[in-house]
Amino acid sequence: MPGATLSRWTMSYFAAACLMLVLGQGLMVAGYGYPFTDVSAPETLALVHVVAIGWLSLLMAGALLQFVPVLVARPIVGGRFAAPALMLLLGGLGTLVGGFVSLSGAVDLPLPLLPAGGVLLLAGFGLFGAILAATLHAARPLSLPARFVATGLAALVGAALLGAAFTFVLSGVVESLPLARLVAEGVGLHAALGLGGWLSATAVGVSYRLFSMFLLAPEIDRTTSRAAWWGMSLATGFVVTAAVLVLSGILGAAFFFAAALLLALVAVVLYGADVVHIYRARKRKQAELNIRASLAALGLFALSLLLLNVPALRTGDLLPAVVYLFVFGWLTGLGLAQLYKIVAFLTWLEAYGPLLGRAPVPRVQDLVDEHRAHILFRVYYGAVVVAALALAMGAAGLFRAAVAAQLLATLCLIREFVRARRLTVVPAALRAPAGMVRPHLFLPLSVCQGDK
Repeated sequence: MPGATLSRWTMSYFAAACLMLVLGQGLMVAGYGYPFTDVSAPETLALVHVVAIGWLSLLMAGALLQFVPVLVARPIVGGRFAAPALMLLLGGLGTLVGGFVSLSGAVDLPLPLLPAGGVLLLAGFGLFGAILAATLHAARPLSLPARFVATGLAALVGAALLGAAFTFVLSGVVESLPLARLVAEGVGLHAALGLGGWLSATAVGVSYRLFSMFLLAPEIDRTTSRAAWWGMSLATGFVVTAAVLVLSGILGAAFFFAAALLLALVAVVLYGADVVHIYRARKRKQAELNIRASLAALGLFALSLLLLNVPALRTGDLLPAVVYLFVFGWLTGLGLAQLYKIVAFLTWLEAYGPLLGRAPVPRVQDLVDEHRAHILFRVYYGAVVVAALALAMGAAGLFRAAVAAQLLATLCLIREFVRARRLTVVPAALRAPAGMVRPHLFLPLSVCQGDK
């Protein structure tokens, strides 16, 4: 990827996402949301959306703005709209959370904040989705990783539409029997489209390219990888079908949802086989920390999906523990692992890429301290597993302690991202060669200079 155009706003998306992750974990440590309130309480819904939209979706959006052009070998279309999309998403999330807080009775705020937040988020995701959809459309036929991204975007549209519909019903702005039925029976479908379709399918597609790139392995397009894409795409279609059946009042939604979970599990097994193939075909002898930490996330992905395919766990009191493992073990674990490398990689491109061949420059791995981060990832994953077990046992005190350890590891990892961005770890002799422009922490250089 040397010589590739850097996305101006990717670091801003990453910074906002990391702040939302810290906020979400901090709220759990403070006893806000489940398991300290009911799983469907407004407090829990506020917390869930801080993590799912504020952390995971902003992280994924920032990564896609940088890597979709790499996947399709074409420049991004409409990249100037990335900043307005970020503002809409942050404004929509803040308004939505305010609506949930009002719904809880903690603060007297107007309930129409809920649908206002839903509309702003729909506009933000719509603008972001249009940027990527236009880029993908201009690059047809799509490579395998790009097809996963297209599936994820389709799921994002469904999740955003369902979420917006929920806000109108919960606020009382709209009274509709089909929509009320959708709220009562479709929360799991909304979560499946968001966490499974949008975030997981997209993460799988991007990781195919990232694993090959960071392991110096050949890119693959095998029967198993194509089958994995078909499995995830069909699973997304089945969830959408289930939502339509619920909205129409027709039986059969439970069957399609169960079939979607089974297809997703098969797809993940095939994806895991592909990852093993990439790992064995690597030219880099020693896998770097981001790859090793990502493999742990992949293992928790398979485990959580396996558990979700057990009907008793899918509807019982253990469901929150499995979802926690999915969100913080798989999605957040993979996100932090890849962010650890991506921040250093993009910083290297920004600071030293233009000087390559003209002056001595450090290696990408010189921007990070793997020994320190290795310990932090061990603490993080251990805390996630303990927190999930605590939820399964109903041990709220142990859960809070485990999340506190998880939060501490997260804060320390974010500090490592900042250190990489500040070039703190780089040997002094190579840190600032003549002609280097030091990167700003999270805003584009033009913005920091007044965008003249």
